[in-house]
Amino acid sequence: MRRLRLPLIALLLVAGLGAGGLAYAVFGETSSAAPAAASIEDWRWAPRVDEPQERPADDDAEERPAKQNTRPAVPDPEPAETVEEPPPPPPEPPPLPEPSQDDATTRAEVLPNGVALPPLEAPPEVRAIIEAGNTIARSPYKWGGGHGKWQDNGYDCSGSVSYALAAAGLLDSPLASGPLMKWGRPGKGKWVTLYSNPGHVYMVVAGVRFDTSAARRGKTGSRFTNELRETSGYAVRHWPGL
Repeated sequence: MRRLRLPLIALLLVAGLGAGGLAYAVFGETSSAAPAAASIEDWRWAPRVDEPQERPADDDAEERPAKQNTRPAVPDPEPAETVEEPPPPPPEPPPLPEPSQDDATTRAEVLPNGVALPPLEAPPEVRAIIEAGNTIARSPYKWGGGHGKWQDNGYDCSGSVSYALAAAGLLDSPLASGPLMKWGRPGKGKWVTLYSNPGHVYMVVAGVRFDTSAARRGKTGSRFTNELRETSGYAVRHWPGL
C-alpha cells in the first residue's frame, strides 16, 4: 500500500503545479490568487463606497484669502422726505357792517363831555332817560348818593341808574344793584338794557353805555360812552316794550 500512495501523491503534486502554471501563463502575476486569509482581511478593512471619505487636511487654507463677494452692494433705500403742508390761512374776518339809516336814527350820539344826544326815533322814555343822565353826568361820584333823596350832590352807580329810570316813570324809588337784578324782565331790550350784579350796575341806552366806570382823566360820576364792557356775571334785564 505504501508503494501505491507515494506515486499517487506525486501525481497530485504534478497536477497542482500544472494548473498553477497554466493560470500564470494566461493572467500573469496580477491574477495569481492570494491566500484566503489575506483576501478576507483586505475586504474587512477596506472602506465602503457609500461611506464619505475624509478629505485630507489643506495646509494652505489659512493662507488663502476668503473668497469675496464681487456683487455690488445695493444701498438701502432712503426714506421718502415728508413734505409738511403749510397750515391753511386763517379765515378772513367778516366785513364790518356799513352804517345804515337805522343806526343813525336809533343810536345816541356821545359828546366829549360825557353827555349824549338822543336819536331821532327814540321813544319818549328813552329821551327822558338820556336827559336825566345828562343832568347828573357832571355830579361827582358819592357812595350811597341818590338813595336818600332824588336831588343829591353826588351819586353812586345804582343811585344814578335809579335816578334816570325814575325820570322815565320806570321806577318808583331808588334801588341798590342787588334788587335791580330783578327789575323788569330777563334779556336784552331794543332800547334799554340793564346789567346788574350784587356789586355794580350800569345800563345801555340807545346803543351807548351809562356807567360810573365810564369816567376818565379824573372825572367822576356816571356819564355816557361809546365803549361797551364785559357783560359776564351780570343779570341782563329790560323793560317790556323797550
